[in-house]
Amino acid sequence: MTGEPIRVGIVGFGLAGRVFHGALLADDPEYRVEAVVTRDDDRAADARRRHPGAAVVPSSADLASMGLDLVVVATPNATHADVAVEALRAGSAVVVDKPVATTAREARELIAEAESADRLLTVYQNRRYDGDYLTASRLVADGSLGEVHTFESRFEPWKTANRAGWKSSATASDGGGILFDLGPHLVDQALRLFGPVDDVRAEIATRRPSAVADDDVMVSLRHAGGVRSRLWMSHVAAQPGPRLRVLGSEGAYVVSGLDPQEVQLASGLSPSDPEYGLVGADGHGTVGVGDDRRVVPTERGRYPLFYRRLAAAMRGEAEVPVDPRDALAALEVIEEARRTAR
Repeated sequence: MTGEPIRVGIVGFGLAGRVFHGALLADDPEYRVEAVVTRDDDRAADARRRHPGAAVVPSSADLASMGLDLVVVATPNATHADVAVEALRAGSAVVVDKPVATTAREARELIAEAESADRLLTVYQNRRYDGDYLTASRLVADGSLGEVHTFESRFEPWKTANRAGWKSSATASDGGGILFDLGPHLVDQALRLFGPVDDVRAEIATRRPSAVADDDVMVSLRHAGGVRSRLWMSHVAAQPGPRLRVLGSEGAYVVSGLDPQEVQLASGLSPSDPEYGLVGADGHGTVGVGDDRRVVPTERGRYPLFYRRLAAAMRGEAEVPVDPRDALAALEVIEEARRTAR
């Protein structure tokens, strides 16, 4: 890479393209958004407002002649692999939103394609940079909890009806359902903390009358090192459990609520704002045993770090922020969860 900004194309301008990628890229001087792909007139107008000077085009094929350094794939799950391959063959590095593909086989083929094209490929696992997860990781690493034996993690957004858009009609085979939506985050976090697994169990249900894919899931993992991870994802939990509960021989870490970064980015807060990534005073977790516990301030969330690390990787100064093989490992766990639930 030269000293010029990294020239980026964003494919898809729904929530992922607009909030999780576009907002971070627009705030980072190492990048310049050159193109946005969307067929929706309202989204096209929004893209022009948020990224002045960027070409707004209707098809990812329109990017091939632009000589882009990087293409961000933020399309419906079933198209991730195909759009990523198209970009790699055009000579661009690629960021794929999670899940990297809808099957482990597709993911392996995509990784092989990137290696053959000699282009960088990474996966946007932004939840590695949630403040609560960063705090839990530190407490596990520094021994504050003793020997950890159980990790519990939940994403339980209450949604009584399917949202609009492709997710309202996508079946599990199309990459729809909550296991594909939130499972890649929860499984990735567990694998990062405690390593590979040797046993997977799952309960997978579809409870809402309007749903066409799973909306209530529990996955239990036994890691090779002995830790058990229990992961919940649900749209029908009227009272959600703790976001994280990490149990060890000397104490537990418990935190509720959600990392604020998604809401902050969606509301227009700049990632450069001093308040970005910070939880309120009542949002911190605790460490202790029973009533003998102390408040542990939640670390600042750091989604912008993904793109900073990617810029360093594109300059040849670092590894990609997320190894695509990590995303493949999470997909393999998800596929095993579906098999055991059957």
